[in-house]
Amino acid sequence: MALSKKPVNGMKDILPREMEIRDYVTGVIKDTYRSFGFTPIETPAMENIANLTNKQGGENEKLIFKVLKRGEKLNLNDAHEEADVVDYGMRYDLTVPLSRFYANHENELPSPFKALQIGSVWRADRPQRGRYRQFTQCDIDILGEPTNLAEIELITATTTTLGKLGFGGFEIRLNERRILKAMASYAGFPEDKWDGVFITLDKMDKIGLEGVKQELVEMGLSSDSVEKYTELFDLLADVRDTASAMSMLSDKLGDCLEEGVTESMCQIAEAVNAAKAADFELVFDPTLVRGMGYYTGTIFEIAIPEFGGSCGGGGRYDHMIGNFSGKDVPACGFSIGFERIILLLLEQDFVVPGTSSKTAYLIEKGYTPEKLSEVMKEAADKRAAGESVLVVRMNKNKKHQKELLAAEGYDNIIEVFNR
Repeated sequence: MALSKKPVNGMKDILPREMEIRDYVTGVIKDTYRSFGFTPIETPAMENIANLTNKQGGENEKLIFKVLKRGEKLNLNDAHEEADVVDYGMRYDLTVPLSRFYANHENELPSPFKALQIGSVWRADRPQRGRYRQFTQCDIDILGEPTNLAEIELITATTTTLGKLGFGGFEIRLNERRILKAMASYAGFPEDKWDGVFITLDKMDKIGLEGVKQELVEMGLSSDSVEKYTELFDLLADVRDTASAMSMLSDKLGDCLEEGVTESMCQIAEAVNAAKAADFELVFDPTLVRGMGYYTGTIFEIAIPEFGGSCGGGGRYDHMIGNFSGKDVPACGFSIGFERIILLLLEQDFVVPGTSSKTAYLIEKGYTPEKLSEVMKEAADKRAAGESVLVVRMNKNKKHQKELLAAEGYDNIIEVFNR
């Protein structure tokens, strides 16, 4: 039986044109984040399965690619449950590995520590536009900074990067997990129902406010509480300015809202707007939830109109590192939607700026040693001058060969004949 030439479902081969764009984008991201003081690190592709299934990864914990034990440790005959055959898993994001990394190396790192990590992650998800089972994540995190300086730096660095990649007119949507909890408390929802309420609220963009109302009632919540809750979203429907929204919420929620939360949100908005180096709008979004269970405070998300969905997000997760070290460390991170950024650039026929001239020599079959030496000398001179030079044998279907080379950016194609 012939081997399959197609990649595994949900994973993809990357052709040269896309690879060139990916390399360029990675370079811009690294250079920009380094200019903000972020330091590159790397963590393994696999983690101990217990680290990945600690009930903080939300729905992603159902999507883990699990790794069987190996050799004598794999005893299928005596296995009764999954733990008997599985010991590792492929990481589904970079935050869990980073938290383990920091707990393991805290004494060797500065405080606060500003980490930059780019790498592949794996989720057994349903593939769709801009979503794969293996994909690249690009994260920046600030560990050990308890104040909102972390949020301000993360949002400013990320938006500056998007601006350098040519994106404008996008939104950074902002919310706070403590505001979400205060709204649920104000409505009178029992605390053990809050997670279910937030899961339903997260569907607002798909099912609308009436759909949210219906689902909340179907959860067994009182209609009076549901009405009180959804009235808050009616109140905030046309309010995009963070300061105005915080003022309204402070008046409405009263003691349900933890002291200092609205002031911090206003400070973040004011500082980010003062420092912005790209064309974007920072807006308060009371329906923003973010699915990860580890978020403890501010949460944010990128919305680029051309994509029609999230192109990255993040937030504060002050208790994650404590799961590994026994001591909580303030932590906040922002993940840029690398694959979706690449998809948008490909759809826009993006051309990498400042690309050097690319020359291809097509040498006629049966070339002489003298002719080859002549071509190799010319190619060496062009490379020394900064050009990219390809030397290949001329194919029988020369027209198709030249079309493929042109598609790869070779703007100077030289046919070399022996005569």
